[in-house]
Amino acid sequence: MVAPILLNTIKELAEREGVSQERLVPAVVELSRLFTKARSRLIRTYLDDGLLGAAYLQYFLPVNLAKIQLLLDEMPTPEPVERFSVLDIGSGPGTGTLAVLDWWRQRKLPSVLSVTAVDHSSRALNQTGQLWERYSRAVSIQEADLQTYVGDLERRAWLQQVRQKGPFDLIILANCLNEILINTGDPIMARTAFVDEALMLLAPHGTMMIVEPALRETSRALHQVRDRLLQEKRCTIYSPCLHEQNCPALAKPDDWCHEERAWEPPISILEIDEAVGFIKDALKFSYLLLRKDGKTITERQPDVYRVVSELRELKGEKRAWLCNEQGRQEVGRQDRLVSPRNEAFDQWHRGAIVQIEKIVHKERRGKVSALGRIERDGAAQIVRSA
Repeated sequence: MVAPILLNTIKELAEREGVSQERLVPAVVELSRLFTKARSRLIRTYLDDGLLGAAYLQYFLPVNLAKIQLLLDEMPTPEPVERFSVLDIGSGPGTGTLAVLDWWRQRKLPSVLSVTAVDHSSRALNQTGQLWERYSRAVSIQEADLQTYVGDLERRAWLQQVRQKGPFDLIILANCLNEILINTGDPIMARTAFVDEALMLLAPHGTMMIVEPALRETSRALHQVRDRLLQEKRCTIYSPCLHEQNCPALAKPDDWCHEERAWEPPISILEIDEAVGFIKDALKFSYLLLRKDGKTITERQPDVYRVVSELRELKGEKRAWLCNEQGRQEVGRQDRLVSPRNEAFDQWHRGAIVQIEKIVHKERRGKVSALGRIERDGAAQIVRSA
């Protein structure tokens, strides 16, 4: 959970930008439109725009920061090191940087924290520095340092600047991979090479976190980068995937995989939502946590699955889509077959990891149904909630 004092720090700096509520509201609407329905018109310099930059700072920064903190809690407990070193690539006004600082303080990790933030916007990096300093002063943080570098991610010169700071225990790419290398001949190949170069800076025991918008276009692009990295054996998947086969969501052009996690929006977000007509009652995103050491979020077994849809309530039954090394499949349980062994099915939700003793595929008219069934005597449990 993002500390209220950090949210207040962000709000205070945003208010100092001098953008009135009357101007802020339409700017939030416009930036949301550019992020979703009009992506072709989104320019990489939007953070340098006074109005759009203020909208991002006050609305999108707290939301995206909360997503990263969820994943910080999900990743493996960091190895005991004297200095916990973090690289935030495409940091913007400090989305990953501030999330780590707040998380590190709340977890009371014994290591000294060192964060290196890279972005093409000097304005955004200046905001990062101000927020870091204000928050650190407010909570009396001393054993943490921040260095920022202005650099065009597509030109790679920034790699030489930060290489000497590595290897890094954590590398974050939050909502930036989809915004770079758009005009290359093969954006997926170019982004895969980009991630591969960044992975070279990752410590053997470290984690790379990639977060992208939960849109079909951006999520499918991330799935494709994932597949190429695994084919080239550049890394392994800690989560969300429970396998390292090709992504089953790419089999059909209309499919994609994303997360939806419940959260309680802070008052500052609720106020803007009310003004613009948004409902931000859940955090939606696509992500990868990559490792080099083969660690996984749970032991991989043929009967362990990730729930990749909402639990749908139909007449007389419930259904959900599951994914593991066997691919994606729809599984249901009829309400009349509920039992103590399978009642946990009613608490399934997107992102949960579940274990099923037996899935039955019934035969009808000589054809085996693609829909799997959990019977009354079939055990179904939640191994890990999202």
